Amino acid sequence: MRNDAKVAIVGGGIVGCAVLYALAKRGWTDAVLLERLELTAGSTWHAAGNITHFGHYAEITRLYVDSLKTYQQAEAQTGQSIGFHPTGSLRLATSAAELEAYKTLEPLYEKLGVPYNVVDADEVERLHPLVNTDGLFGAAHTPADGHVDASGATHALAKAARAMGADIRRQCPVTHIRQIANQCWQLVTETGTHYAEHVVLAASFWTRELALQLGLDLPLYAFEHHEVITDDVPELKAMDREVPTIRDPAAPANTRQERHSLLCGVYETDPVLWATDGIPKAFGQELLVPDMDRLENHLIHVMARIPAFGASGIKAVNNGPLCFPPDGCPLVGPVLSHAGLWLAAGFPVGIGTGGGAGKYLADWMVDGKPPYSLPLINPARFATSMSAEDCFAQMKRTYARGYVMPTITR
Repeated sequence: MRNDAKVAIVGGGIVGCAVLYALAKRGWTDAVLLERLELTAGSTWHAAGNITHFGHYAEITRLYVDSLKTYQQAEAQTGQSIGFHPTGSLRLATSAAELEAYKTLEPLYEKLGVPYNVVDADEVERLHPLVNTDGLFGAAHTPADGHVDASGATHALAKAARAMGADIRRQCPVTHIRQIANQCWQLVTETGTHYAEHVVLAASFWTRELALQLGLDLPLYAFEHHEVITDDVPELKAMDREVPTIRDPAAPANTRQERHSLLCGVYETDPVLWATDGIPKAFGQELLVPDMDRLENHLIHVMARIPAFGASGIKAVNNGPLCFPPDGCPLVGPVLSHAGLWLAAGFPVGIGTGGGAGKYLADWMVDGKPPYSLPLINPARFATSMSAEDCFAQMKRTYARGYVMPTITR
């Protein structure tokens, strides 16, 4: 039996579900999402769920803005909670140059209607009493930031898309993909063959392996990425509010409240690549073996800035694969050499930008042109193949910069 659809989306994480939802909202309900295991099974299930309006590049701010709006819209449509905690966040400045760079972004956020202000060290201490403000010049404060339950947000998108007529097939791994005519794609799965006019590859680090079948050498590999969760922090238990997320370029790391604990995501100076020779066939919803020794110098910075982090014991250390393009920006848009093939992959900040990227791509597909120019995420920037060695070296440089803005050096 033929399974025909206008669009087939491969990958059931936050990004794939966001594309399906956005397409359905635009009237393209003849769409099917094919997920190899269960929704969120790749990277989404272990994501911290951080939502910020301040990214590594100011140019992609609208993706952050539209992501939270998208999740909240899906929640309102379905009643499926996304678990949003509006804590705000503080991006610290340990130099006058950093603080000045933050101030240059004020007109951008005013134009987008996003609350944003640059505060001094005293205000940082007021907003987050656990922060040691020694050596701080201040911070960029984005009060509308927070974090969501990544699984809840994904299922809200999926539920809303289904309600509008879209289809989702779980336990349906795509094994082969090929273009059999100019306007027809064939996707072979273990449960049947699907045909579609458009295909969206939104399969995170599996996207590279699917694209290789088409002769496409995409620079999409994964790093091991650690998150450290402390035991309960007495100071947090005693507070009547949640504290803002701290993004510290000097660590580099982000640290937010997780119930009465602190959760810290670390960007290692010498990150470790994962599965560069191919994703293990049996890999699914697993974590990797953690390596605390690699994190020591970073956590020393975190403990110096947030002493309560060091005073608390460690409850858990999660190490999961994180797809990371060479420049740290996702690949979102058409593959010009293959009519009807689209990418939505390579998201280092999948929850923070996934909802907005899904909307951006859906608008591009439906309207035949992008809703606004965003060369930073256009797959065409990697039209020329990059050697694995050059790719890995650029990935490591970008990842190690953590929360340093491209215009700032330290």
